[in-house]
Amino acid sequence: MNPEEQPRFYGRRRGKKLRPGRSALVADLLPTLRVPPGDGPLDPAGLFDGGKSAYWMEIGFGAGEHLADQAQAHPDIGFIGCEPFVNGVATLLAQITERSLDNIRLHDDDARQLLPRLAPGSIDRVYLLYSDPWPKKRHWNRRFVQRETLDQLARILAPGGLFRFATDHMGHARWALGLAANHPEFEWTARTAADWRTRWTDGYPTRYEEKGLAGPHRVYLEFRRRGG
Repeated sequence: MNPEEQPRFYGRRRGKKLRPGRSALVADLLPTLRVPPGDGPLDPAGLFDGGKSAYWMEIGFGAGEHLADQAQAHPDIGFIGCEPFVNGVATLLAQITERSLDNIRLHDDDARQLLPRLAPGSIDRVYLLYSDPWPKKRHWNRRFVQRETLDQLARILAPGGLFRFATDHMGHARWALGLAANHPEFEWTARTAADWRTRWTDGYPTRYEEKGLAGPHRVYLEFRRRGG
């Protein structure tokens, strides 16, 4: 992707100064786990020695607690985490070290740069959990879920693959539901009203949820890539 074609990024990239131990992880461990940069096509299977049974992605993993929990629970699955906020990346690196996780690879930049590179049908599940809702109308174009990004998710997801979205902002939920449920390549999997009010049975809480920061109206949406 040429620099002039790259989407504009609006979020934070840095917070408080990292402690020496975390800085060392970013300097030494991150390069060994980083998805190779560039514009060329990318097959997730090539990121993991010997390959994995499936490949899941989390976009905007924050401090990485959900990603680390999933990776620990599913050692046979390869995970790609996308997060441009270096403090969050450093926190996840610490968890990778503490838990001896070897099935996570990282793209420490805007996920929208990576999506066009991934091979068609190469991802089996995508998580987007509590991304910035950008509540002001003039900022709605900054929300991650747009028709263009859904087109990319539909392209990289295998038939039957899942896109899971969580938010505590009802306006954001309506936005995502309206776009994804009406996308020709996605099917909303909800069958009852309780389905979109309850976390997936194989899910793990994010730190945002565990700290009680998430609002009372939490929405969990799941969409299946048609064709499976």
